[in-house]
Formats: sequence, structure tokens, C-alpha cells
Amino acid sequence: MAKKRKRKAAVMKPMTPSAALAEVVGSKAIPRTEVTKKLWGYIKKNKLQDSKNRRMINADDALKVIFSGKKQVSMFEMTKLVSKHLK
Repeated sequence: MAKKRKRKAAVMKPMTPSAALAEVVGSKAIPRTEVTKKLWGYIKKNKLQDSKNRRMINADDALKVIFSGKKQVSMFEMTKLVSKHLK
């Protein structure tokens, strides 16, 4: 039981976004789950989800910096790339 709580606490631990990520999600330290939520809000608001393959995200100028210069990434790759921008 204690193990489960510890893991949950790690996911909920506030993390500070890099300057590039802060352009999209804000500069306040927030949990990883909240970063993902805000990122998806940004993607949907700017219609960046690929229309043919919904699992792919098309990067605008702000996201391209976060996505290591890539024009398009998968949802799964996005999570990995975003984690590099959290401290």
C-alpha cells in the first residue's frame, strides 16, 4: 500500500517547466498531469492534431522548440520530449 502512495505522490509533485515549455503551459511549477492537460488544451485550441492520423501532433513554432525541432511527433513521443523540459 505504501508503495502505491509514493508513486502517486511522484506524479503529483510540482515540476518547473523550461522557458520553452512555459510559453505553452505557463511558468508556475505544476504536476506532470497538469502539464499534459494544458498541453492538450493548447493542441486542441490551435488545431494541431493531425486530421488524418489523430495520434500525431503537428508542431507550431512554440511546440517545435519543445519537440527538438521536429515538425510532427506521436502522442507517445510527445510525452517523452516534454519530460526533458521539466525539472
